[in-house]
Amino acid sequence: MKVERPGMYSLLQDLGRLGHQLIGVPVNGPMDEWSHRLANALVGNPADAAVLECTLTGPRVSFGQDVLIALCGADLQASAEGRPVPLQRPVMLRAGVALEFGERRAGARVYLAVRGGFATEPVLGSRSTYVRGGLGGFQGRALKKGDVLPLGAAEETPLAELLRDSGLPMLADLPRALTLPAHLPGRLRFVPGPHWAHFTDEAKDAFTTLPYRVSQETDRMGARLSGQALKLKAPLELVSEATVFGTVQVPPDGQPIVLMADRQSAGGYPKIGYVCSADLPLLAQSLPGDVLGFEPVTQQAAEELWLASETRLGAACAKAARSLR
Repeated sequence: MKVERPGMYSLLQDLGRLGHQLIGVPVNGPMDEWSHRLANALVGNPADAAVLECTLTGPRVSFGQDVLIALCGADLQASAEGRPVPLQRPVMLRAGVALEFGERRAGARVYLAVRGGFATEPVLGSRSTYVRGGLGGFQGRALKKGDVLPLGAAEETPLAELLRDSGLPMLADLPRALTLPAHLPGRLRFVPGPHWAHFTDEAKDAFTTLPYRVSQETDRMGARLSGQALKLKAPLELVSEATVFGTVQVPPDGQPIVLMADRQSAGGYPKIGYVCSADLPLLAQSLPGDVLGFEPVTQQAAEELWLASETRLGAACAKAARSLR
């Protein structure tokens, strides 16, 4: 794949660099795992194949061979030779045809999967890009104009052969009801954290009833939020401990930070809660300026939400796999 225009921030990501937080290496991986996994399923890749995560503005790329691609996540008005390229559907692109993106319509990140995946060299068992550490992906950085990325080999499927020979641009649609994650619009459900009781009643009430706005300083490391400051009952000295995706930390200024894919391996700020895994895709697709709210749920409810989300995603991925047979 040749990069003719890189877009704002285009990175290769697989499902993450697991097992190395003990030596200070972040997990990385996709911000929106739902879209990442579905895009891979739509082209017949394993769930952990590397895809291209594009933030806010997409790239212009072309391929040296016929390729089966899929786009999931944000709507950045993708097109090829002037024809719209739809989201959440497999599409056959012929060699030399440029895929490009236009004005953003919805969401923050789109995921481009290519059948066979991207075949860059893994670092610590992962092709995910960690820009701060210069690891993985393509030369440990966001894409630049002129980059040429290797693609992995993939077996031809009868349907892909038929599409290429017939000239049809895309495969059959998947039911939209199966391909969208279920969540409450604008509301992030969370499990109260280990330091919930150390916050004042006013802070707990504010966190669960007042709006918080996504800050301009939000990035892949953390979603910084602005709103009423969350105060502790008394100063709290903590020992740093391992962090997870969705941890809501509260630094001394009282403005919460939700830790994301490139989070540090350990942190010592008080943790007021953990965003439910089922709702993390919503946060990943939020933009600076978006307003979010928080709704407390029990640990059991959070697990049930995750299982329901996995069931729906599994059904969508299975349907995608059947369509490629």
